Amino acid sequence: MTFVSEGNAAPLPFPANLVPGVRPSGDGIDVAVIAAHATGVEICLIDSPHTLEQSERRYALAGPTNGLFHGHVPGACVGQRYGFRAHGPWDPSAGHLYNPQKLLLDPYGRGIDGMPLLSPALHAHQTNPELGPSTNPWLPDSRDSAPYMAYSVVTDEAFDWGGVNRPAIPWEQTVIVEGHVRGMTMLREDIPPELRGTYAGLAHPASITHLKSLGVTAIELLPIHASMAEPHLAELGLSNYWGYSTLSFFSPNPAYATAASRAAGPRAVGLEIKGMVSLLHQAGIEVLLDVVYNHTCEVGLGGPTVCWRGLDNLAWYLHDGSIPARYADVTGTGNTFDFRRSQTVGMALDSLRHWATEYQVDGFRYDLAVTLARSYSGFDSDHPFLVALRTDPVLRQLKHIAEPWDVGPGGWQTGSFPVPVAAWNDSFRGDVRSFWLSGAKELSAARIPPSARDLATRFSGSADLFSRADPMGNHGPLGSVNFVTAHDGFTMRDLVCFDYKHNQANGESNRDGTDDNRSWNHGIEGLIVDSASVGVAGTELGFDAIASLRRRSIRNLFATLAFSAGVPMYAAGDEFGRTQLGNNNAYCQDGPISWLDWELMPWQRDLLETVRYLFALRRTHLALRPPTFLKGELTADGLPDLGWYAFDGEPAMPGQWHDPSFRKVQMLRHSESFAARDALVLINGDLEAHDCRLAPSKPGTIWELIWDSSWDQPDDRAVSDGMEGPFGVAGGEVVPVHIMSVRLYLSKAL
Repeated sequence: MTFVSEGNAAPLPFPANLVPGVRPSGDGIDVAVIAAHATGVEICLIDSPHTLEQSERRYALAGPTNGLFHGHVPGACVGQRYGFRAHGPWDPSAGHLYNPQKLLLDPYGRGIDGMPLLSPALHAHQTNPELGPSTNPWLPDSRDSAPYMAYSVVTDEAFDWGGVNRPAIPWEQTVIVEGHVRGMTMLREDIPPELRGTYAGLAHPASITHLKSLGVTAIELLPIHASMAEPHLAELGLSNYWGYSTLSFFSPNPAYATAASRAAGPRAVGLEIKGMVSLLHQAGIEVLLDVVYNHTCEVGLGGPTVCWRGLDNLAWYLHDGSIPARYADVTGTGNTFDFRRSQTVGMALDSLRHWATEYQVDGFRYDLAVTLARSYSGFDSDHPFLVALRTDPVLRQLKHIAEPWDVGPGGWQTGSFPVPVAAWNDSFRGDVRSFWLSGAKELSAARIPPSARDLATRFSGSADLFSRADPMGNHGPLGSVNFVTAHDGFTMRDLVCFDYKHNQANGESNRDGTDDNRSWNHGIEGLIVDSASVGVAGTELGFDAIASLRRRSIRNLFATLAFSAGVPMYAAGDEFGRTQLGNNNAYCQDGPISWLDWELMPWQRDLLETVRYLFALRRTHLALRPPTFLKGELTADGLPDLGWYAFDGEPAMPGQWHDPSFRKVQMLRHSESFAARDALVLINGDLEAHDCRLAPSKPGTIWELIWDSSWDQPDDRAVSDGMEGPFGVAGGEVVPVHIMSVRLYLSKAL
C-alpha cells in the first residue's frame, strides 16, 4: 500500500456549498463529510483499487465547520474511487474510536465499488482470529483496511425520464406486492438469462405483464441499498439475502444489476435502476423501497469499522449513557442509529429525497420505524422525522409505510403513526391467521377456538387501531396495510402445510425465526402430493382431502385480504402457492428456498387465476374497498352502511361476539347509490357445512353469487349457478355454505 500526501484541499466557502457528500464541481470535486468529534479528516483518492499494491492520494480537509470537514479537490472527476480517514481520540470508554488506518466509506456516497472483505484489518480495534477483541481495554489496530474495503465512487445523476411521471395511485386503489429484486426473476425462463435476478429483469415485459394481470399497483422492494453480510453469516458461508444490513444509504446494491452494468460501474448500475422505475411507471406500477435507517452493517461495538463508527461513533449511534460507553440496542442487531440527533434525521431525509428525486421512487417502507421516532422519552408521534415526512415538499407527496415496532421499551406502536404514514397491520396478520388456521386447528382438536369478533374488526378496517392516533379521521382504514404474509415468516402455502418452523438450513439449529406462526398443517406436517398436484384425475394418492382443504384455506386468506377495508399487501409468489419448505426466516437463503419457482402445477395455475379474479373484484366494486370507516349507521332505505348478521339472518348481538362457537357470520356493506353494488360476505369458520339465511338486500335488488372459496378456480361459478338459479337469491332465503369457506354476493337490480 502506497500513498502520496497531496497536502490540503481548498476549503469550500461557507455556508453556500457546505452540503454533505462528494459532487463534481468545476475542475474537480466538492467534498463535505460529517465528523464533529474528529480532529482531522482526509479524503483519499484510490487509483489502483482492490490490491495490496494500490496507491492512494490523500488531501486534508478544512474543518470542522459546524461538524463538517470540507474542501475542493481539483483533478478528480466522475468515476473516481475514494474514501475517508478520520483522525481523533482513541478513547473507547468515552465512545471515541478514531483510527486513521481504517479507510471509511462516504455516508453520503452515491455509488459504491466492491464489497468489504471481513478480516481483522477491517476492525478499528485489535482482534483475535475469531474477530473478537484481543485485549481489554481495547487497543487500536495498526493494519491498513484499504485493500479489504469497498470504495465510494463519484457519480453524476443525469437520466432522461422522457416525460414519464409517477403513476400517483390513490391509496384506496392500491394493491401492494412485496418482493425481492433477485428472487422474483432468478428462475423465470421467459426472461433472458442475463436479465434474471436483476433490476432490468424485474422490468422485463414478462414480469410487468404478470404484475398487471394481478391488479398490482405497487411493488414494495426489499432493500436495494448497498448492504453487507453480518460476520456470523460470513462464517457460515451465507449472506444477508434480504439486505437488512445497510452499507450505504445513498448507493444502490450493484449485486442486483446485470453483469454489463456492474462492469461499466456505479453510474451504469444507477441507470439500470432508473430504467426499471421508468418502465414500471409506464405500466402504471409504483415502486416502493424498503429502507433500513434504524441500524447499519457495523453491528455491535465489536463489529467492523467501515463508515459511521470511524467518523463519529458517539454521534451516529445510540448509547445508553454509561461509562464505559455502550450501545443502546433497540433493533436487535447490535447497534441503533440515534434519531435524537439532527444529523441522523437530516441524513435519513437527505437519503429519502435522493431516491425520490434522482430515482423517482414513489414511497418507502420503514424497517423498525419506531426507532426513527424515538426521542429521549420514547416514541414520539410528533418526532421531527415524522413532521418532516408530512411537511417536506418532496416527501409529503409520496407513500410512507411504517413497520410500527422495534424491540425497545414501548416498541409496539401499530396505529400510532400520524398521517401521512400508513403502517403494516400485524394485528390483521395475527387475527386472520388465528381465525382461519390456528383457530381451526384448535377446533379440530375439540379445543376452544377464537370467535369471529377479531376477524370482523380486521374486515372493517381496524378502527380500534387506526382511529386512535388520528381522532380527526384522516387516516381511516387506508392507514392500515393489511397483510397475512410478508418476507418475514411463512409463505401462504407454508402456513397451511406446517405447524412448526423448519429453519435448519440457516445454520442456527432451528433457533432463529418466530414460533408464533398461527399456522395449521391440516393434519400432516409438510408438503404432500395429491391428484390435483400432478394433474391426474382420479389418482388415489391418499392426501386429496387434506390438500383440497389446504388450498381452500389459502383462498380464504386471500379473500379476507381482498375484501377487507384497508390496503392489501401480499408476498410475491403467494399468488401461486410458493413454498420455502417450512423456513420462516429465510433472510440468509440466496437460493431455491427464497427464489420463486415459476414451474407451476395445475392447482397453482388455478390459484393464480383465483387471486387475479379476487383483486379484479376489489378493483371493480367500491363496496370491497371502502375508503372511510363504516359505522353501522342506518341509511335512508333502512339498511346499515355496515351490518353484521348471524347465519339465522338476524343482526349479530353483542354477546355473540364473545362466544367461541360464533364462527359463522355475514358482513353487509351497503350504499344508497344504485351505481355501487352492495356486498355481502358469508364467513363459515366451522369444520361443518351450515345453511345461512341471507341478510336483507336493499329495495329493488337481489343477491348474486359472485365467488365461493370452495371453487378451485373462478370458472367453477358456471357449475354452481344452477344451485341458486340463474338470476340470484332474495334476501331472507336460505343457502348452503361449505365448511371453512368464504362466499361473496353482490346486489343485483331486479
